[in-house]
Amino acid sequence: MQFAISLSLVLFVTIVCFISSNFIGYRLVALLLLVCVSLLASLFDRLPVLFAALISALSWNFFFIPPIFTFHVGTTEDLLMFLMYFVIAMINAILTFKIREAESKARDKDEKEKTLKLYTTLLNSLSHEMRTPIATIIAAIDTLKDSTVKLTKEQHNQLLEEIDSAGMRLTRQVENLLNMNRLETGILLLRRDWCDINELIFTVIQKFNESGCEHELNFNPTENFPLVKIDSGILENVLHNLIHNAIQYTPKGSTVRVMTAFSNEILLISIEDTGPGIPEGEIKNVFNKFYRLPNSKAGGVGLGLSIVKGFVEAHGGKIDLENKAAGGVKIQLTLPVEASFISQLKNE
Repeated sequence: MQFAISLSLVLFVTIVCFISSNFIGYRLVALLLLVCVSLLASLFDRLPVLFAALISALSWNFFFIPPIFTFHVGTTEDLLMFLMYFVIAMINAILTFKIREAESKARDKDEKEKTLKLYTTLLNSLSHEMRTPIATIIAAIDTLKDSTVKLTKEQHNQLLEEIDSAGMRLTRQVENLLNMNRLETGILLLRRDWCDINELIFTVIQKFNESGCEHELNFNPTENFPLVKIDSGILENVLHNLIHNAIQYTPKGSTVRVMTAFSNEILLISIEDTGPGIPEGEIKNVFNKFYRLPNSKAGGVGLGLSIVKGFVEAHGGKIDLENKAAGGVKIQLTLPVEASFISQLKNE
């Protein structure tokens, strides 16, 4: 294919120059053919470009160097010019290819360094994230198994709560890693079905409240809100990550508010907090993998928001983040959905 395109482009330039030969000299044609070879060298492999350089030299000789329509060169000056053209075209092709090769190696090196840095960050974060809850679980279980330690009912329940909390923390990290793998390998399959958004949000909030959340989670459902066709499992994961993120970066006792709206087959879900907000220079990075805000407290490996962004985009939607004028952060999901009110759905 590259040989065919190279031949076609050289012939095209040759024909155009031949038609215009009354207006341009054959020396200018050499420059135009060199530009053609340079263009091909920036796109194709070495052999097709060398082939184009050879064809362009022969075409220039046959159609433009007097006497035309012959490979005979009339003067010594034209012969030297032809030989110089041939050498320059070959060198140009090889050098351009070498430059592309060097740039490609430099890009590969940069990508490898970035990948290594990302995985180092991931492993360092995971080693801490996994070690802490595992150590908590082991210590709590050892205490419960130790027959010499007499525990009150309150202490017994507290240890069970610690085990449950540590287990949930481990589960969250594993789920985030699995979800990121699903997004990167392209095996994420959406299972859209009718979903009551109000009920879904209440379910997510209830899970936080049951786990001892020390924030005020506020949601006022909209009456007569339509049912929407969406992957409820993925949306639940998205909402859980967003609310968890808001809790992580705001003081205890802060309010996290969830709001919904629907218009013209577009579902809007907003999550607002009353925390300190995000530095303006960091907003563009918050959806990157393994990124965590400077001076953020321990916990997490920086995958939550990148997974949220991937899930939202898999639904054909978008996610926006901004600081509120009164303080805090607002994250809004915009999702195109098929909707139906209950009366319409019964008729279906």
